[in-house]
Amino acid sequence: MSETQTLRSRLRAQKVFGGELPKFDTDVAPGAPLPLLVEWLEAAMDAGVVQPHAMALATVSGDGDVSNRTLLMKDVDSTAVWFASLDNGPKGKDIRENPRVALALYWREQGRQVRIVGQASEGPRQTSEKDFRERHPNARAMAIAAKQSEPIEDYDERVDAARQKIDADPDFVPESWTAYRVIPESIEFWQAERERDQVRLRYRRVGDGWEKDLLWP
Repeated sequence: MSETQTLRSRLRAQKVFGGELPKFDTDVAPGAPLPLLVEWLEAAMDAGVVQPHAMALATVSGDGDVSNRTLLMKDVDSTAVWFASLDNGPKGKDIRENPRVALALYWREQGRQVRIVGQASEGPRQTSEKDFRERHPNARAMAIAAKQSEPIEDYDERVDAARQKIDADPDFVPESWTAYRVIPESIEFWQAERERDQVRLRYRRVGDGWEKDLLWP
């Protein structure tokens, strides 16, 4: 870095979006947000966006400590967005103490992001078991062996024991593996546009329906 270049100036000079950005016609947006979320996800996958299912999850503990991490979205159905994790780790503990969470997806290649605020809860046990069995054997072994977010001790022994357990019982699912569903209270769709900076469409749950608003940038 030269004497005349500060980190701030270098960051400001970085290119933000490259290539052509998709259009967001809010006039034809559906009355509910989850169908639009599925539409954007499919568009991202079709366009070859890297890790289109990568999703930031923010939680707050009972003591008010905020945590944020990126994980993978597992599904979107008619009522919820899904992810999975161990319920005995920090995420699970936070959700038990405060089920209100925030999610964010960002597709840099398309200049798009989606922000979701809602309530997280455990899904049906059969959904958790199905999700776990669909994981790669190495990922299953790590989930069985790990004491999530704790210092690593006896790594080889614990992982080897977990792999032996899977070999002996391929259908084994730890009780702590949980599929979580997030029921949205609000969802905002954000689209960068070169002509007008950005377009923001927010859905807010009102009773059994949804209210839509265009927001200033």
